[in-house]
This record gives sequence, structure tokens and C-alpha cells, in this order.
Amino acid sequence: LLSTKLLGLLTKRISLPQVVGALAAGIILGPMLLDVVERNDLIVSLAELGVIVLMFSAGLETDIQELKKAGLASFVIALLGVIVPLVGGFFLADFYNTEQNPEMASLFWQNIFIGVVLTATSVSITVETLKELGALNSRAGNAILGAAVIDDILGIIALTVVISLGGKKTGDGGGEKTLGTLLVNDGVFAVVINILAFFIVAIGAAVLYHFFFKKWRESRNENRRHNIVTFVFCLLLSFIAEICFGVADITGAFVAGLAVSGLKKNEYVVNRFNTLSYMLLSPIFFANIGLAMTLDGLTGKLIVFMLLLMLLAVVTKVIGCGLGAKIMRYTNKESLQIGIGMISRGEVALIVANKGASVGLMSEKFMTPLVIMVVFTTIVTPILLKFVFPKKKDNSGETPSEELAGLEKSGINTGLEES
Repeated sequence: LLSTKLLGLLTKRISLPQVVGALAAGIILGPMLLDVVERNDLIVSLAELGVIVLMFSAGLETDIQELKKAGLASFVIALLGVIVPLVGGFFLADFYNTEQNPEMASLFWQNIFIGVVLTATSVSITVETLKELGALNSRAGNAILGAAVIDDILGIIALTVVISLGGKKTGDGGGEKTLGTLLVNDGVFAVVINILAFFIVAIGAAVLYHFFFKKWRESRNENRRHNIVTFVFCLLLSFIAEICFGVADITGAFVAGLAVSGLKKNEYVVNRFNTLSYMLLSPIFFANIGLAMTLDGLTGKLIVFMLLLMLLAVVTKVIGCGLGAKIMRYTNKESLQIGIGMISRGEVALIVANKGASVGLMSEKFMTPLVIMVVFTTIVTPILLKFVFPKKKDNSGETPSEELAGLEKSGINTGLEES
């Protein structure tokens, strides 16, 4: 934990997300370098709980009203920003991934899954950069924010479908079959019905949650029990998703977060879960991914794959999202800005990759190239954004930051500390 925080602060000082520091902690302490910490059952279990909390928090912080306002333009941008990387990732993986492991899913589904990992978008670093450049509320900035939210939804749907069709099923190997396993093994149509059934159950659970707790809890000043009940709701929906319907548990957690996001006490719940995640679960989850990285089996062929994957991660988002923006009549410059703003994969891709490895959809040998791809896109996105988004200036020719510095030198209180 200490190493994740120290390295997180270091990466923050060089304008990178602290997630990169947590990854670096796992890489340095794990088999990749020093080999002084090993992945044991405790770390893996905490990491699995951590990813559920991360996805639940993502759902909590999703503004459903803003999602409704995102409109057709953001949907088209996000849709093409998912399709193009998925197709590109599939063909690249199909070329390099040729050895079938009998304990894993078929090569076809493994290769599709590599494409699914590339569909992810994490715009936290983009938002920070656009704020610095004064472009967050620009036409392109608003399109990036709207498309990123829809991109996450589409990515979760793609992940759910691929895991349901191609992943290892609970009950395989002669054990007792669950409802989810029986439906999944019956074919594509049954899988679609299975997923739809889960979302119907999830909507019903959300309605019941609101009915029982919105009036009961919001009429009282007691908040702590509300947090406990909310977390139980998250865990139950995650459990039901995976065990009963063969849907990824993180999908259940995300949907649970969406269900709770409209409640009056949402801000209180978000703060408490962010604290839980920040102090323990998130750093362990990301460090655990670093611990999984190893140089074993990193052949010249795999290094070439890694370099092509990094290039593909950039090009497919720029082409896919840029084409979507162009179709919706954004200018060439705005289309390029939107495409670059959607490049960063961040924690979303890591969550998806980790889930795929756990259900036999991705070989461990691909974890190292994927993590390096994530770090690369996280670093390159703000650099490219500063090229395509010129800093906004006022009539005096000063940037907002320069003007603020001038005010402070003149002894004028800007009031930013209070805000």
C-alpha cells in the first residue's frame, strides 16, 4: 500500500494518473523486477472485491440526466469508437494468437476479447488536460464527455456478450449446472435472452430498492446504515448477475451503481465508497495487475505484437471516433480533437483485461503487452491534446492561468481557495 501511494504521488507530479503509480508498484515489487511480493489468495480476493467497488463507483458517478442529453452525436461517436477498435484488435490478435490452450476459450473468442479490451475509454486524464487548456466546455469537449459515458455502457454490453458466449461457465467440468450455464450453453439466442432477463431483473431490483429505501432512509439523518444496505445491494446484484445469468459480476456492480445514482443521498454514498476504494481496494487491484506481469514468454514476436497494439490503440480511436464526429457534421479539426480525446484506455481497459483473464478469455502472456498499451495511451493522450487544443486566450492575450497569476501578484484575492 505504501509503495502504491508513494509511486502514485510521483506519477501525479509528472501529470500522470496515480493509477500508473499503483501499476508500477506491482511491476517493481513483483516477478517482473524485484520479485519480493507474490500474488497470493488474499491479494487476488481483495483485487476482485476492488474491481466490483470500482465499477459500482463508476455507476454511482454516472449522471443519467447528462446521459440523456448526450444525444445522437455522442452515441454515434461512441458506437464507431467501439466498433473500429474491436475489429482492429480482433484481426491483430488473430494474426498473433495461434496456440490453442485446451483449458481456455476458443481462439476466436480470445481474439474477439482482445478487441473488446481496445474498445475501452477512460477520459479522466483527458478531462484534466482539457480543464488546463480551458477547452472542457468547448463543442468537442462536450462531445468527448458524452461519448465517453456511452462508450462505457457499450463496452460493458460487449464484455457481457463475449463472456456469456465464450468464457468459462460456472458448472463446467461435470459439476452442477446453474440457470446461467444452461442458458448460455444453448446458443446465441439463449444468451441474448439471458442478458435481457438479467437487465429486467436488475430494473426490478432497482425499483424495489428505491421503493423500500428512498422514503425510509431519506426521511432520517442516519447515513451509515444506508451505506451498508447500498453495498449489500451492489454485492447481491453482482452475485445474481454472475451465478444466475452468466453475466459478468462487474456488470451487476455497474448497474447497481446506476440504480443508486439517482437517490438524494448519492453524494454521501459516493464519498464513502471513494474513501474505501482509495485507501485499500483500488491500489491493491491495480498493483495486482502489475504483479501478474512477467517477462516469461515475452518473445520477439510478442514484443512486435505489443508495439502494433500500441499503434492500433491510438489509430483505431482516432479513426472510429473521428469518423463518428465527421458523420455528425463536426469540423475536421473538431473530429480530430474528439478522436484524440478518446484514446486513453486507463483503468477501464485494465478492469476488462483482468476479468477476461479470470474467465479464460485471455492468456496471461498478453497481460504485459496490454498493461504497457494502457500506460502508453495514458501518457500520449495529454501530449497529443496539447497539440490539437490551443490554449484559450482572452482579449488581453493572456491565458486564464496567466491572468490568475497576475491577480495573485497584485494581492487580489481570487477566492479560488474557498471554492
